[in-house]
Amino acid sequence: MKRTYTFFFCMAYLSFSVSAQETLKATILDSLSQKPVPFATISTSNNFGVISNENGEFQINLNNKNDISLTIQCLGYENKSISASKFKDSLIILRPKSIELDEILVSNKHYTAEEIIEKVKENLLQNYSTEVTKSTLFSRTSFNTKMQKQVIDIEKSSIPELNQAFIDSVIHSLPKSNDYHIELLANLYTNNTSHSEKLDVIKASKLYNKDTEINLKSFETKLRDIAQKHIKRDSYLKIKSGWFGTKESIDSSFFETEEAKQSKSLLDEQETDENTRKELFLMSNKQAISNLINESFISEKSDLNFIHKSNKYEYQLLDYAFLNDDFVYKVSFTPKRSADYQGILYINTDDFAVVRVDYRNVKDLRSFSLLGFSFKAFQKEGTLIYGKNEDRSYSLRFAENTQGSNIGIKRPLKIVEKNKNTQGRRKQNELVSDIHFILSSFSKQVLVVFETDMISESEFNNFKENPRIKPTYLPKYDPNFWAGYNVIEPNQAIKDFKIME
Repeated sequence: MKRTYTFFFCMAYLSFSVSAQETLKATILDSLSQKPVPFATISTSNNFGVISNENGEFQINLNNKNDISLTIQCLGYENKSISASKFKDSLIILRPKSIELDEILVSNKHYTAEEIIEKVKENLLQNYSTEVTKSTLFSRTSFNTKMQKQVIDIEKSSIPELNQAFIDSVIHSLPKSNDYHIELLANLYTNNTSHSEKLDVIKASKLYNKDTEINLKSFETKLRDIAQKHIKRDSYLKIKSGWFGTKESIDSSFFETEEAKQSKSLLDEQETDENTRKELFLMSNKQAISNLINESFISEKSDLNFIHKSNKYEYQLLDYAFLNDDFVYKVSFTPKRSADYQGILYINTDDFAVVRVDYRNVKDLRSFSLLGFSFKAFQKEGTLIYGKNEDRSYSLRFAENTQGSNIGIKRPLKIVEKNKNTQGRRKQNELVSDIHFILSSFSKQVLVVFETDMISESEFNNFKENPRIKPTYLPKYDPNFWAGYNVIEPNQAIKDFKIME
């Protein structure tokens, strides 16, 4: 009985907490151009807040609007404070902040762009946090793949069902593009001394079209039916593509019926696979977040080398700007020799910390083509924004990274079934074809760090990850899924995502 009362008390409390929360939504615009202002920080008097997305949109959840003031800050704009209780308009206008040159660096030396970059390098270690930390963050990763070319020409087939018409119908039924979105709210525990991270997932979702899996499963079933009809159980396959060849035995489970596959051992195997998928979800997302945070210009190993390899770049001091109450240098960088990137650095004039960088590649980052296989990484661009902590060090507040690549294969393919246990010749069946595929792949990562706290090493060591986290599947965008949580507003592509009936 006691547990029942406790349960109902908890449910009542949670219901009251959610209903007591109020959600404020708005779009931030430039007062002169009327264009959206992306990546503006919207914070409360308790230093808790969110960041506007690329379209200047944001939403923030507040437990109580009374006596709470929202402060909107963005590089190059005047700060704006709005009382949450009087918040009504869905548009917020920010005015660009003009700077008089005689305001700047009254007591400091006027540095050249190259001298500023050297100062940045000198102060990297002391400017960026190296403590053990716990960060509350929201991550959104979007994947998009497009099949630019998919051709299979059947030159010879000893199996009547495996003809050109069947292959063409299969290719036609497969999706030409696929979208996949992962969102998660989590706490990230980081030990920079041991270079290790732990992820505590609070809530997560996967937004994609399950029909894609069904189509592939149907294709697999058709091939299995054809193979079971024509291929012997004790055969093996010789697979050859040009000079390359391999010998593959045929898994006995390939010939099992669906009823046989529901045996206890196979059901146990499916359960193991499900647990493995859960562990992979945690590991892969932790690695993706870690890479986004650690593979920045701060690391000497990063390919974002416009600080550490300054001899490869040309720098120009373009202007000065305001960020909160601080002056920042606005410095452009462009490749001098074989460097890959160009962009803009925003550098604090006082401690020479890079508080923001916008970058994009100017040439292919990687490219090769050999024996019919090709790969090209043609796009990498993004934004990194850092904020000052209480100990005056800096840590990541926002990151956005977009990457694009092409993968191609244009090869002959020959598959021969052979059997040593039959009289006469070993060759039983043969399929000869030419294949030509080109796949374009795009990914976009967005990371918002809401708050970062210093913790002890023992607290880091004592935290244990839960590898059994399972994200919620969403067939279409659901604006209520993150109700009550502060996240970054999705872009229009995610809002419009739904499975076509």
